[in-house]
Amino acid sequence: MQIQPATPSEAEKQRWQELAEQIEAARAEYYDATPEALEAGLTTLSDAQFDQLYSELQELESRFPQLATKDSPTAQVGGSVTAAEGFTKVAHLQRMTSLEDVFSLAEVDDWFTRMAKSLGQKQPVITAEAKIDGLALSLVYEDGQLVRAVTRGDGNIGEDVTSNVLTITSIPRLLPAPHPQTVEVRGEVFCPLDDFAFFNQDREAMNRESLFTRVEMAKAGLKTRIGQQKIFVNPRNAAAGSLRRKESWLVARRPLDFLAHGVGQVTEAAGFEAPKTLSGWFEQLSQWHIQTSELTKVVSSLKDIHDYIDDLGKNRLSLRHGIDGVVLKINDRAAQESLGYTARVPRWACAYKYPPLEVHTRLHDIGVQVGRTGRVTPFAIMEPVLLDGSVVARATLHNPGEVARKGVKIGDLVVLRKAGDVIPEVLGPVLSARDGSERDFVMPTECPSCGHPIRPAKEGDADLRCLNAASCPAQLTERIAHLGARSALDIEGLGDQSALALTQPEANRELVAAALMGGHRVELETGQKLQLPESLQAEGQEAERREAAQALMPPAAQPVLHTEGALFALRAEDLKDVMIWQPILNEGQPTGDWRQLRYFYTQGTYRGPVDALEVVAEPQPTKSTVALLEQLEAAKESPLWRILVALSIRHVGPVAARDLAARFGSLEALQAASVEELSEVDGVGPQIAQSLNSWFEVDWHQQIIADWQAAGVNFSVGVQQDTETADLLAGLTLVVSGSVEGYTRDSAKEALAARGARVASSVSKKTSALVAGPGAGSKATKAQDLGVKIIPAERFGELLEKGAALLEEL
Repeated sequence: MQIQPATPSEAEKQRWQELAEQIEAARAEYYDATPEALEAGLTTLSDAQFDQLYSELQELESRFPQLATKDSPTAQVGGSVTAAEGFTKVAHLQRMTSLEDVFSLAEVDDWFTRMAKSLGQKQPVITAEAKIDGLALSLVYEDGQLVRAVTRGDGNIGEDVTSNVLTITSIPRLLPAPHPQTVEVRGEVFCPLDDFAFFNQDREAMNRESLFTRVEMAKAGLKTRIGQQKIFVNPRNAAAGSLRRKESWLVARRPLDFLAHGVGQVTEAAGFEAPKTLSGWFEQLSQWHIQTSELTKVVSSLKDIHDYIDDLGKNRLSLRHGIDGVVLKINDRAAQESLGYTARVPRWACAYKYPPLEVHTRLHDIGVQVGRTGRVTPFAIMEPVLLDGSVVARATLHNPGEVARKGVKIGDLVVLRKAGDVIPEVLGPVLSARDGSERDFVMPTECPSCGHPIRPAKEGDADLRCLNAASCPAQLTERIAHLGARSALDIEGLGDQSALALTQPEANRELVAAALMGGHRVELETGQKLQLPESLQAEGQEAERREAAQALMPPAAQPVLHTEGALFALRAEDLKDVMIWQPILNEGQPTGDWRQLRYFYTQGTYRGPVDALEVVAEPQPTKSTVALLEQLEAAKESPLWRILVALSIRHVGPVAARDLAARFGSLEALQAASVEELSEVDGVGPQIAQSLNSWFEVDWHQQIIADWQAAGVNFSVGVQQDTETADLLAGLTLVVSGSVEGYTRDSAKEALAARGARVASSVSKKTSALVAGPGAGSKATKAQDLGVKIIPAERFGELLEKGAALLEEL
């Protein structure tokens, strides 16, 4: 008798959705982050929080297998690597793995016990190292010369940042003899904490000098473009952002350093004998003048490990660099090889993470935000607070039930927790600090963006949604930003801010009016300064001040886009007068004043009285605007699967979109297909099929398609392939099962498809070969029964390189 899996409740389905969305958002944020975003310290999720969310998702899916859809984050090991502007992708000689994270001493004990049992040793020798809070880097030396420096990327492929790494003076370019023919040195790039503080102080001083210069030039009636220097708030992100800068001269000015913590591939040469232990390698690296951490110790008992963790934790705030834990590794290199790896991590190492830090801050308000699918969620608006290196002012509260569960009220002093760079979490209120002025949060009944009633999409849904998808500005903004994401059309210039400028240019208008009411100034693009007269700045005249503030401001600008259908018809002249409101900062801090400026064009230069302004220099499209329009033009020839993802069809992610595009070949064929025909596609199923079929039935969706077609979008472009490798696997039907190191299941399939293979989801007599990794299970058994060739996952890279020739060798 077959036992049917349990059915998840609505609350469990909702929690799965929340976890999946947070994990996917974190992955997208990490892999899509610009140098500016990294340097700003705005990363919302750290490895620690990611692992917690990921573990919870895995636990849910183990109890309810039906939640583990093809596009679930658990079907992916990492994210794809797209090189930043000015850099190229490079394959590592040996995979750069992540580490197994543990969060308690009991888990450390379990790991140590497993190691002892596996090695047959009562007390195996361990290296205990500080887990440096930096950016993982691999240095490749050939014949003693530094030839390449590569970021970790997805473990298999990273970005070549050699030109920037050569500016780090602590990294030697030549190794003294003897040395191997080839060696990969692994370590972390970081900003020393003291140097980071002095660096920021220098920038603050420069800002004060530039402010004086701007004031003096203004007195002389001259305009200046001298800007504020960015004040970094997070050493780790400053290091990561610096290495992704394309200007090496700028990187050379940054206080970057490097500490090695191991080696990857080593090709020995005559006269050089490789150390047999990790501690021996640390000594060798030091002899080559490559810095290693002086905090590393060799230990061989649980007591020594506990003492090391405790001592380092007590001193973590006084170290030369930031740390977020302790790394434990088997010292013997041969023992490491015998223990091997899981799909994601080496068995011979683990990373103990210190408990998260907590602070108190004031909860000023609870707002609500509208997502791409109309889901309306509350979030905490707090007094900005510095927490573990970054300024936090907002935190998600997930849903109204979560607000009630935590018992927080508007006005509360709340406990805010954040470990490393994790998404900030409001734990609950400090009840003893309440004075009676606090008030309960009431979930609005109308969409804050369009005023449409919010309610569940169907009976029994836990989520509240704005169902006005066609006309809700917030949903349109999110759809436009999604359209430009790397998982969709991959348009670099179409991110959150540009999507907001196109769809909601007046998003901050109420804040600007409030600033005027509060006596602050507003500067228009023409240079005109607005400010209420002193007679209206007194308390008790709110109605008069509001009316006067609105009268002072220019008429509200209309959005350029009211639907994504018009996106591909955009011209440069359409963007000329897109104005946004931006807060004016002083030394990185808000002044309360605002300015109006053009988003897609340079600012014009004007002179003369306000009522008779003379244009000295006309605004011109910025370089990024020109690039955006070029990218939009190129995106018209995107593969069909990318266009399907860009259309924001619910449940249709990149994997399902690829399978649908491969099966039907054109949008016209997809529209004509029945739900049954769509469901027959491997990996699609009834839910995705029905969602796709229903989407095509909506009139405004059809109008988007018509508008895109009129603008020249090609809805029948096949999957683009590299011409040099496109035929390596042509004519073969391959199946991937189990884990493949360095690849998600989707990215492994994409790599095979890019070389001409047909990738199936099940093994049959027609299957040419099965790529089998850990967890292949019944598919491997079936392949053996049918006599289908099995390619071990560790030979996947060889398969991609040799193609069909590898099958002949098996």
